[in-house]
Amino acid sequence: MSSLAYSAYSQNNISIESSEKLIKMLYEGILRFASQAKRSIDEKNIEKKAYWINRTSAIFSELINSLNYDGGNIAHYLSGLYIQQIRLLAEANIYNDTTKLDEVLNVTKILLQAWKDETDIAVDE
Repeated sequence: MSSLAYSAYSQNNISIESSEKLIKMLYEGILRFASQAKRSIDEKNIEKKAYWINRTSAIFSELINSLNYDGGNIAHYLSGLYIQQIRLLAEANIYNDTTKLDEVLNVTKILLQAWKDETDIAVDE
């Protein structure tokens, strides 16, 4: 699964300058893919819905695999948060529930903004 998440970006021939940029790209990918899944549910396109939800889940799996647990409790918190998002994606897939996708989108938007704010502070220092 993790190679699926990575291939979503490598096929665009984007050179990754840093792990911070990769994390931002992964969050942005979640936003795009979950939005596509939501649109597919609205259009009653079950095949595309499953495709986009699987892509989104693969990114969360990659994020879980990249956590550094030596850095403190934040990695444990994020792991639980990412696992919860995967559960919501599974429920959205099973029940065609766009509200579950809305939850994933909202959490990811907050994570992306927090990550941007954190990396902006690091750059300023």
